[in-house]
Amino acid sequence: MTDVKDAAAPTRRAAHGKAKASERRRRSPFQVIVQVFGELLITAGIVLLLFVAWELWWTNIESNQKQDEALSSLFEEFEQAPAVPVPQNSDGGDSPEPADPPVLDEPAEGETFGVIYIPRFGENHARPLTGGVGLDVLDTLGLGHYPGTQMPGEVGNFAVAGHRQTHGQVLDLIHTLVPGDKIYIQTKDGFYTYVFRNNQIVMPDQVDVIAPVPTRPDAQPTERFLTMTSCNPRFGAEERIIAYAVMDSWQPASEGPPKEIAERVAEFYGKGG
Repeated sequence: MTDVKDAAAPTRRAAHGKAKASERRRRSPFQVIVQVFGELLITAGIVLLLFVAWELWWTNIESNQKQDEALSSLFEEFEQAPAVPVPQNSDGGDSPEPADPPVLDEPAEGETFGVIYIPRFGENHARPLTGGVGLDVLDTLGLGHYPGTQMPGEVGNFAVAGHRQTHGQVLDLIHTLVPGDKIYIQTKDGFYTYVFRNNQIVMPDQVDVIAPVPTRPDAQPTERFLTMTSCNPRFGAEERIIAYAVMDSWQPASEGPPKEIAERVAEFYGKGG
């Protein structure tokens, strides 16, 4: 004989289901809108987190890989590998070099022509120098050379730009430079040594920082400047941080690299550890 309670169970479940369905149907349009809006906010939050991870992490991995490839290709083009560091004078400084160093022609957009070494950023620091400052260059190929500005060793202003927190973080530590820090530029001709002077915070529209004489567009240059520009603050782009340096010396590739970067340069030629 079937238990009455058991027989009534399906009926109760059906009634309960109808009640729930009726309750759902009774939700107001406002409740539905709130629910949909909440779900959209959650989705947007997840997408935003993924974007931040991509921007601050993955772009650096991709850019570092492409920059390493650019440097490898560049050193294959350099015909003569540096030998040993130049001998030092009795005062401990590097030997003086000719007053008029060779100057490369301005590179084409996307053409990698040199390497920049900034020991203040780490003993293994080395980044490619590439023609142009478009995103296709800055996002992948290190520091970009402002078209129309001078080249390494030329009287005037060798001006470059680079990202700070993304796409390789090529100038992330630009704020740590102190007066007297050496900055080295290597091209197929040799090594150009610049000495950091000071930095400056400007607004994005202050373009005279890349004038032949920085911030003095009407002046006639007599020195060889290096100007590096990047975004400021580190995780923003409301301003620009500018680092200025002046050329101190030059030495041909045949005499080897400056002592401070000799081991790093040797690594690129397959001689280092």
